Amino acid sequence: MKHALLLRKMKLLFVVILVIAGFTKAQAQILEPVKWSFKVNRLNDTLAELQFNAAVQPHWHLYSQKKYPVGEGPLPTEFTYDKLSGAELIGKVIEPKGHDIYDEMFEHKIKSYDLKATFLQKVKITGKKPVRITGTVSFQSCDDTQCTSGEAPFAFELEGAKTILASTPAKIDTSDTAKADEKVKDTSAKENTSTPAIANNDEFTGKNKSLLWFFLQAFGWGLLAILTPCVFPMIPMTVSYFMKSGSKGKVQAIIYGLSIIAIYVIFGVLISLLFGADFGNWLSTHWIPNILFFIIFVVFAASFFGYFEITIPSWLVNKSVQNEDKGGVMGTIFMALTLVLVSFSCTGPIVGTVVVQAVGGQVIKPVIGMLGFSLAFAIPFTLFAFFPQWLNKMPKSGGWLNSVKVVLGFIELAFALKFLNVPDQTYHWGILDREIYLGLWIVIFTMMGFYLLGKIKFPHDSEYPVVKSFPRLMLIIATFGFVIYLIPGLWGAPLKGISGWLPPSETQDFDINAIVRENSGRSGQSEGSISEVPKYNNSALKLPHGLKGYFDYDQALKVSKDLKKPIFVDFTGHGCTNCREMENRVWSDPEVLKRLRANYVIVALYVDDKVIELPKEEWYTTKEGREIRLLGRKNTDIQINKFGANAQPYYVILDETGKLLVSPRAYNLDIDAFVKFLDDGVKAYNERPTTK
Repeated sequence: MKHALLLRKMKLLFVVILVIAGFTKAQAQILEPVKWSFKVNRLNDTLAELQFNAAVQPHWHLYSQKKYPVGEGPLPTEFTYDKLSGAELIGKVIEPKGHDIYDEMFEHKIKSYDLKATFLQKVKITGKKPVRITGTVSFQSCDDTQCTSGEAPFAFELEGAKTILASTPAKIDTSDTAKADEKVKDTSAKENTSTPAIANNDEFTGKNKSLLWFFLQAFGWGLLAILTPCVFPMIPMTVSYFMKSGSKGKVQAIIYGLSIIAIYVIFGVLISLLFGADFGNWLSTHWIPNILFFIIFVVFAASFFGYFEITIPSWLVNKSVQNEDKGGVMGTIFMALTLVLVSFSCTGPIVGTVVVQAVGGQVIKPVIGMLGFSLAFAIPFTLFAFFPQWLNKMPKSGGWLNSVKVVLGFIELAFALKFLNVPDQTYHWGILDREIYLGLWIVIFTMMGFYLLGKIKFPHDSEYPVVKSFPRLMLIIATFGFVIYLIPGLWGAPLKGISGWLPPSETQDFDINAIVRENSGRSGQSEGSISEVPKYNNSALKLPHGLKGYFDYDQALKVSKDLKKPIFVDFTGHGCTNCREMENRVWSDPEVLKRLRANYVIVALYVDDKVIELPKEEWYTTKEGREIRLLGRKNTDIQINKFGANAQPYYVILDETGKLLVSPRAYNLDIDAFVKFLDDGVKAYNERPTTK
């Protein structure tokens, strides 16, 4: 009986523990994507090396020490030292090489680190007594949905200059640090030995950079390559050859298809070995390769239009044809190689398109790209060999095959502008403003529509009846529909569906939405949401879409009380890419803007601002003993201590007393859910108990 009672008590205790643990997990929102550890490497009697080790959670990024203008980049990693006594710093903190990736939101390269990073600081010990070096490392980290900033205090204990004999060999951790006299070069090399694997893991988390998505893109290019005049007629010819071989034909067809895949994948492997990730990063960001890619794509387009052909040297083709006579497996392999070489005039530009996209920063992407392309390219030859009756249902060869090439030429020409846009934004050339880019796309796709209608002819086009097939009609409708979709962008329409391909809206010279806001006298914001001049109202702090609001938490509480409106709190940051995405894709919705303008006092709290200083009378010390002097530090303290969160974007709805009205929201592109969030906030505000 006693045992049964004890067992019941233990079960009850276990349930209570689970409930508490679940509640704690549900409530805890403080993120720690970066954890720091510190180590001293003694180099000799008077020199030492301070080692700052950052362990970064998967899919998160830590940023370099590079400082960007406010709003033009993430918060840098910074090392601040307390007053030194008995030691001197030698040079600056040495950082690892990292990844230089072009960020479309900030329109320039951003250096970041994944999984781990080691920073090094060399010091000279000047005294005989033990030395203590203290300070703080401040940093920002982001993943694909949120950003967070933080600080980590450090303390190093070093023995005095005379405590280690000069003859004693220095103990250096060669796995994480470089030789003292080689500084940055060797440190970068050692720290980045795992870069390819890091990059590959991160690929699967990105929206547009997913390896799966890239594989599907390459597969689609492979299907298009089949519908070219160099490849399509080869299908019945090749299948007929296999059918003549009797029972061995199906085996040959399988070998033939696998050989095509192997040839292209080997090509992808060679690209990876020749270039690699670091070279790919340079290709994707520097102006020289991007201009070269722009020219290459224009040349590809001209080839597809029929002005000239890109061909493989005839001796190489002839050599492959001669080896087909060997028969057996080797003969089939050389048949596949011959197909690849002969069809190069049609497939070369398509393969080049896949390769250019693949070498933009990841080692495995060329292999994935060639696998997807070759798989789509090889499947028809193998399938038709197994099911030859399908050949009777294939469309006849004819002028439509050249039309496929020409349409691909127009698409290549549109793609070319993307490569010109990258250096134009990075180096601020000002060549491709948003309306110029859109104007060129409108012309390109309008010409493509007229070509499909038969109004434009190219060198290899035959007399082709206009709109003979239903697929051609649907393509014409889709093309002109896309052109009509583009036209409002000339006057500032956001064009959210293709915004990632376009220059930023700030480059638009004529934005009718901005003009209307500026000349309306209210800049699009309800006058009832502003009752006094906002504090810190300067160019560094701003709200999107012409909204009016505040940048100080205490002032927002006061205005909310005066206007009797709830407060919409936006915890944001200058370097928060996902904050900008929420503003561009969710806040821009008319229903969202209508509610923000009419129903709320808006306050944007920038947690990463390190410039704006609070008035001296507002300085304070936190319960952890940290002195708060900067506006960004105050906003961070508010988010952590009042709302138990430290990631951005983070949205909170409050009443004038600072009471939470509804559950907060983070990064989520569901517009309907955001509208409901705003409506629920107003409802909770109106239904709250009030005291007179």
